[in-house]
Amino acid sequence: MSAPAIRPESIDNKLYLHATGDWRLSQLDTQQPQLPAAPRAETNYLDGAEITSLDTSGALMLLKLLYDRDIPPDSVVLNNFSNAHQTIFELVRQNFSASQQRQPAARHRTLARIGRNAGSVGEHLIGMINFIGILTLEVGNLLRHPLRFRIKELANQVETIFVYALPLAFAMMFLLGLVFAYLLGIQAEQYGANIFVVDGSALAICRELAPVIVAILVAGRSGAAITAQIGTMKVYEEIDAIKVLGLSPYAVLVLPRILALLIALPLLVFVGDIAGLFGSMVIADQQLSVTPITFINRLQQVLETKTVVIGLIKAPVFAVFIGTIACYMGFTVARDARSIGINTTSTVVQSIVAVILINAIFAIILVKLGI
Repeated sequence: MSAPAIRPESIDNKLYLHATGDWRLSQLDTQQPQLPAAPRAETNYLDGAEITSLDTSGALMLLKLLYDRDIPPDSVVLNNFSNAHQTIFELVRQNFSASQQRQPAARHRTLARIGRNAGSVGEHLIGMINFIGILTLEVGNLLRHPLRFRIKELANQVETIFVYALPLAFAMMFLLGLVFAYLLGIQAEQYGANIFVVDGSALAICRELAPVIVAILVAGRSGAAITAQIGTMKVYEEIDAIKVLGLSPYAVLVLPRILALLIALPLLVFVGDIAGLFGSMVIADQQLSVTPITFINRLQQVLETKTVVIGLIKAPVFAVFIGTIACYMGFTVARDARSIGINTTSTVVQSIVAVILINAIFAIILVKLGI
């Protein structure tokens, strides 16, 4: 097998291009032929008498060589091509022009991207509102027929969301309590106000840190899992099977998960409060000479019931948003594995943003109310 090559020959204002050798993909991978510069001519001929073999890759390479030398491929006349080679070449030439068309430069690309993103956000919000409406109808149906509610599914979800997340939530808030009390203690110790570490830790952990951090933990752990589960069921047509059985996938899959989040998240926040305060107490004892007895006595004086209640009230609100987002993104999964990954990531991002925004709204409202 000889290497592919092409050489030009100009005769009487006519350009003859002699192609020789093996014009197949296996040969082109090892050696790229080049077309030497040639004078312009009124008529261009491509001679294939010495082509030993030709496939579509070879035909495409020939056309590209002509195109790069500003020789219009459609104007080239074929000479001495076998019937098989000519058929292959003509087939590729028919589609060559379309493949080489360059897309026009996009104008206002930034504005177009903003417009597309705004449209996507609008469609997402409309879909979410429609989803909430369907859930509202399903809640109404279950209130009329409470025996249809799936208690076993609820218990299973509570176990998954609460019990399995309990060690992680405790460990995370314990460490956060350690760090917060340590940093606060460094400043308080300069003024001999070690005891006020208890005040700062109690207020920050019970009112802000525990609800937000635990909600983010649940969003990343349980929210992502819910989206992946429902999305996988959609890919494998299990949701369609539920509909065929005459059941509502919203009642079977969505409501038990949202209710489980409503139950589990306040409990996890309460555990987070205890863990965070325990971590603060350890640091106060080791670094600030505030004994556990002193810490607890001070805590009873400064920790108001409303501070704990505010943190616990935030938890079910976070739970509703996390559960709704996770389930909705699960139902919007396309029937491919890539979409599951994209929607799972989107669930985590949307849930974290929602938690932060809702917490900010709570802060503004509480300040306005003087609480």
